[in-house]
Amino acid sequence: MQCEYFGICGSCRDYEAGYEGQLNHKLSLVREMFIPFYKGEIVIAHSPKQNYRSRAEFKIYHNDGAISYAMSRLDRQGSVMIDKCSIVSSTIASVMERLLVEVNNLEIGYKLFGVDFLSSSSGEVCVSLLYHRALDEEWKTKAIILQERLGIYIIGRSRKQKEILCRDYITETLTITGKKYRYIHIENSFTQPNPRVNEQMIEWSLSQLDGIGGDLLELYCGAGNFTIPFAKKFDRVLATEISKASIHAAKQNMELNSIENIEFVRLSAEEFTQALDGIREFRRLEGLQVSDYHLKTLFVDPPRAGLGEEPCAFAARFDHLLYISCNPETLYRDLEILSQTHTITAMAVFDQFPYTHHLEMGVKLVKKGLM
Repeated sequence: MQCEYFGICGSCRDYEAGYEGQLNHKLSLVREMFIPFYKGEIVIAHSPKQNYRSRAEFKIYHNDGAISYAMSRLDRQGSVMIDKCSIVSSTIASVMERLLVEVNNLEIGYKLFGVDFLSSSSGEVCVSLLYHRALDEEWKTKAIILQERLGIYIIGRSRKQKEILCRDYITETLTITGKKYRYIHIENSFTQPNPRVNEQMIEWSLSQLDGIGGDLLELYCGAGNFTIPFAKKFDRVLATEISKASIHAAKQNMELNSIENIEFVRLSAEEFTQALDGIREFRRLEGLQVSDYHLKTLFVDPPRAGLGEEPCAFAARFDHLLYISCNPETLYRDLEILSQTHTITAMAVFDQFPYTHHLEMGVKLVKKGLM
C-alpha cells in the first residue's frame, strides 16, 4: 500500500517493510511470546493490503473558513491534515472528499469537530457528523439535502442530541464457509472493522467447534457476529451482552438470518455467573431456565482487558473453551490461569489492523483428561 501520510499520520505505525513485513514482525513476537503454552502451527488470516476498514473516525480541522479531515500525528505533536485515507473501504473513500465539499456548500460545517463513517460491502454508508453545538431545524433541512445528494445515511450528533434523518445503521453481508449471513450494524456501536478478516475469523472459529454438540454459552456476544453462524453447530445457544443496543441488534440479526435456537440475554459476564450459580436472580432472565441448558462449551470475545482471574475460574468449568482476543498481552495473562486446567489444541492470528502493532488471536482449549 502506498500512502503519502506514512511516517506522519499516527494511524499506521509499522509500514516500512510493506504489508508482509509488518505481519511477519507481529508474528515473530507472538510465536515467541506463546511458546510456554503452544508450540504447534499457528493459522494466519491475512488482510487485504488496503481499503480494508469498514468504519473510520476522523477529526475535522478548521482553517480560515475551510475544513479538512485530520488525524493525530505519529510524533504526537498535534494533528496532520489529510484529504484521503488508503485504509478505509473503497465506499468510504469515494464519499470522503465529496462530503466536505457539500458540507461547505450547504454551510453546515460550523462547530463540526468530527466525522465517523460506517460502510457495508454492498456500498451503504452511514455518516455521523459530530458538533459542538445544538442542531436545529435549519441544520436538519440542509442535512437532508446532503444525504440525498450523496446517497448516504446522515446522523447528526451533539451533546445529548442525536438526529437520525433516515436510519442509523447499515446492513452488512458476510460469506462464511460459502453461506451468506446478514447483519445490522448500528452507528456508534462496536462492529468488527475489517470484514474480510472477520469472515476468516468466524470460519476458523467454526472449524474448532466441529463434533462437540450440546449447548453453547457465549459471553460478550455483541450484536451476534459469531453467535449467528455458531447456532448451526449446537442444539441451543445462550448468549450474553451488557449493551442494550447490541442485544437489540443481535435479536434483529437472529430474525434476519431465520435462526431460532439462540437466547440473547442482557447480562454482564459476572452477572451471568451469579445467575448460573444461584447467587442472584435477575428479572431479565424471567421465564428462562438457565439450569436446563447443557453447557459444556464456552466462547468468549472479551474487551482488551481480557477475562481476569474470576472469569477465568468460571471458564475453567467448561470442557471446551474458544477464546478470541484483541490483546495478546491479556490473553497471555489469562492463559497462565487457563493452562492449569486446559490444553491448547489450536491457535490462530487475525490481522485485523494492518500497519499497526495490534493483532487479534484465537485459541481453542480442551479440558485436560478429555484429549
